[in-house]
Order: sequence, then C-alpha cells, then structure tokens
Amino acid sequence: MILLSHPTGNEFVREALVAFDQAGLLEEFWTAISWNPKSAVNRKLPKSLRDFLGRRSFPESVRSRTHTLPVREALRLLAGAAGLSSRHETGALSIDAVFRELDQKVATRLRKTQKLRAVYAYEDGALESFRAAKDLNISRLYDLPIGYWRVGQQIFAEEAEREPQWASTLTGTLDSPEKLARKDEELRLASRVIVASTFTKQTLVDSPCTAKIDLVPYGAPPPISDEITRPSSKLKVLFAGSLGQRKGLSYLLAAVEKLGQAAELTLLGRKVATDCAPLESAVRKYRWLPTLAHADVLREMQSHDVLVLPSLFEGFGLVILEAMSQGTPVIATDHTAGPDVIENGLDGFIVPIRSVDAIADKLDLLARSPESLMSMKRAAKAKARSLAWEGYRQRLVEVAREVMER
Repeated sequence: MILLSHPTGNEFVREALVAFDQAGLLEEFWTAISWNPKSAVNRKLPKSLRDFLGRRSFPESVRSRTHTLPVREALRLLAGAAGLSSRHETGALSIDAVFRELDQKVATRLRKTQKLRAVYAYEDGALESFRAAKDLNISRLYDLPIGYWRVGQQIFAEEAEREPQWASTLTGTLDSPEKLARKDEELRLASRVIVASTFTKQTLVDSPCTAKIDLVPYGAPPPISDEITRPSSKLKVLFAGSLGQRKGLSYLLAAVEKLGQAAELTLLGRKVATDCAPLESAVRKYRWLPTLAHADVLREMQSHDVLVLPSLFEGFGLVILEAMSQGTPVIATDHTAGPDVIENGLDGFIVPIRSVDAIADKLDLLARSPESLMSMKRAAKAKARSLAWEGYRQRLVEVAREVMER
C-alpha cells in the first residue's frame, strides 16, 4: 500500500490519487489543506473564494484517508492575500517551510505504521520521508515535475546575462546551496524516479540519480464542448502560466510586437515579481488575467486561436494538452513536453528556445492562413483526445506495482 504526500496538490497529484485509489493501492494521502466543496460552509462563500478553495479539493473517495496540516499553509495564503510575503525558503510562512513540515510529519508517520510498502513524494518534499522509508525498507517513488536543478541554474545564469531586465523573475536562482543539496539527496534516496517529459529525463543525465527513470506523461482533460472557435480578423494569442522569464515570456512579447496589428495577446497568470519593468509594461499593454478557475481557463483556451509556451526550462507544461483538448494548437519550445505530444506542423509547432523569429514566423503563418489554422485546431483536439488522463493513471499504477513487487 502507498502513502502519497504533496502539500498543495494540483491536477497531476489528483490524477495520481485517483490512479492509486482505483487500483486499490492508496493507504493514505497527506497534504496541507483538503477542502470539501460540498460542505455547507462552501455554499455560503462568494464564488471567487469557492473557486480558490476548490483548488485544494481532492477526490471524495480518498477523503477518509486524507491527513492534513492546515495551519501554516492557511496562514501563508492569508498573508499572501494581504500583500505580505515571507522570506524565501527560510521564512516561517514560506512555501519551503510548508513542504518541510509535511515531509517531517510523513517521516514520523512512516515510523509508526506497518501497513505501507511505498511512499510517493515530490521534489522538495521527500527528504525526511525517504530517509525514514529507507530505514524501514519501504520503496520510495520520487516524482520530479521539472528538470534537474543544475541544468536550470545554467539556463537561468545565461538568461540573466541575456535579458538583465527580466532577471528578478528568475526565482530559481534564489535557492540556497542547502536546498539544492537536499534535492540531490532526494534523488539519491529514490527507489524509482518518475518524470513526465523526455526533456526532464534528459536533464538527469549528469545528476546523482542512480534509480531507474520512468517516463509517465501527463494527460489531457476532456473538451468543455465540441465547438472549435473559428479564427477572426486578428490572431488571438494566449499565454498561460507564471509571468516570468523561466517561461521565456520576453521572447513571446517581442514576437507579438513583430506582428503588429495582426495579433492580439492575452496573458493568463500571476506575476512572478513586481520589480520587473518590461513585465509591468506588458500587463498594462495587453489583456491580463491574473487568475481563473480551471474551468474558466479551459474556456479562455477554447476562445483563442493559439497558445504559445516559449519556456526555457519546463517539466511538462500541462497547458499544452489543456489547450489542445479545447481545439487550440500550441507553439512550444523543445524544453517542454512539446516534442512528446505535438506533431510539428500538424497540430502545433516546436520552436527553439529564445527564438523571437521562430515564434513570430509561426504566428504569422497562422494569421495569414485561417483554413490552415482551422485544420490545425481540429488536429490538436483529436491528438488530445488520444492522450487522456486514463493513460497516465494506468502507466503510473504499472510503475508502482513493479517497484513494490521488487
């Protein structure tokens, strides 16, 4: 039986829970906050707060096996809503403190129960859990949602030199040597490492990982409707993700500038920093949506012609499959899962990182040929339909069973 832990949860954590639950493998789930959207309290809250808390809800079938540590995370969220920030990594209300607290509690739990055969944990939240599990001869499945940190640090250093005005948004450069050493120790302790993209797997070549690495790609959600939005007079371009330079945002902005009046841009996501002048200029110039409920994100994707994900360093880029599932083709770099799911020129495009010209050329091609764009929209939707979450769940269970049988 498996104990799965993650302090905040997201779409792929929920799908992992469903996978292990349906396979009869889930013993316990540990997280910070687990919200019940069917509670009487929830019905009395304003929609914005219901949507916010809904991101911390998990499958009803696992509720009885869910353990929570809500206090620190609730205080962190309240502080953020009030415009207060905690010191990066070391602050009592930092996200790192939330990860470490949960990790320690899970380690304590492992030493008190005899029911578990495996612990499934994620980067930055696995060290103490894995140490305890190793002492107890419990299998350790390590989910790495993004590329290996050394590769990221190299890219960020190059980027800070290339685009100094965007350097403050490269928050990965703030991690201490102690935190980076913990990441390496988590990799060393893992019995098996699970990644979602070929790019992430390639970044681990020079890492301390000695365990087998399994590629388990994420899945696509179902379409919200059968409708495919026809192109209008202007190409409607969407960016979805954190607004910062790890996502290659400056290159997209420059590409859209090259198209002039032929395209209009929507930026969907929160700002990574508040002291980046070109980012502040961009959110004033273009349509900006800081946050939306997941269903509304999918509606935005459906209403656009193309999504661009020009990431420099990514683990997968779930927005790729989310957009494709709604009939919106994607232009993505080869530092994402794009090469794993996009057939270049058929249901989207793959471009090199840091290439304004490549992005602009593909946008111009779509803007000039509405019929080609419609064909690509249909192909993107069909591709996503063949890559549903069911495949992710099935493969994840196969890996877990293999590890536990050993």
